[in-house]
Amino acid sequence: MSPAASPTETRIAWPNGARCAVMLSFDFDAETLWIGRDPANLKRPGTLSQGTYGARVGVPKILELLADQGLPATFFVPGWTAETHTARVEAIVRAGHEVGHHGYLHKWPDPDRPAEEIEEIEKGLEALRRTVGVKPTGYRSPAGETSENLFRLLVERGFVYDSSLMADINPYRIPAGDGRTLIELPWHWSLDDAPYFLFSIKTPRPIFTNDHVFQVWTEEFREIYRWGGLFDLVMHPQVTGRPSRVALLRRMIGFIRSFPDVWFGTGSQVASAWAAQAGPGV
Repeated sequence: MSPAASPTETRIAWPNGARCAVMLSFDFDAETLWIGRDPANLKRPGTLSQGTYGARVGVPKILELLADQGLPATFFVPGWTAETHTARVEAIVRAGHEVGHHGYLHKWPDPDRPAEEIEEIEKGLEALRRTVGVKPTGYRSPAGETSENLFRLLVERGFVYDSSLMADINPYRIPAGDGRTLIELPWHWSLDDAPYFLFSIKTPRPIFTNDHVFQVWTEEFREIYRWGGLFDLVMHPQVTGRPSRVALLRRMIGFIRSFPDVWFGTGSQVASAWAAQAGPGV
């Protein structure tokens, strides 16, 4: 497989003649964000309540904003979340948004424990199928942690794209074993809400102002737009679903829309648009 061309060498012709694609993505972790990293959190209702907020308040408010703006989004949903907050995932599907796979209990893939990787993938798939009748074509790993085995598992189960790596600002292909490939929709920590806003007593970090994050996001968007790439904004309902953060997202959408020739798409739409130009994987 030849290496992907750099973004300065090849400009993607996005749909509708757009020079930049925007993917609004939400990792609907709910309580799994806290249970997956430390099972002892099951006994800490205060800690878990942050995840509960994402399902109880965050998702409805985000869906309301997306409907008001007339925009599509992709929600990466762990299987446990689909089982526990089925009505919220049903609302996401009913609104026409894409549902992607995000593991079962938000456990980080461990290359040395392949059986656990298989279990997370299989249980997550079964939960999404059983609760909302969805067979996802896209996957995002918890915290961007992956393994070569994981990509093989995904392509064997019919996934088309992954959104876990950070090696470009445009989609590219990654090897998935036996000559097969997945389309990668890259992201970056600077375009994730968690580093700026997600706080816990056990892992304290500064909580930044909206103006600080708006400056980071807009400066990154401005240059990705100039290069002609993919702006993949990664958010979490328990984070961006907070009142002032919803306002930040509305402000960010307004900023993006002030630029001509911008196309908003779901993960599957972005992957399809890119593949139509790049051709089939080897």
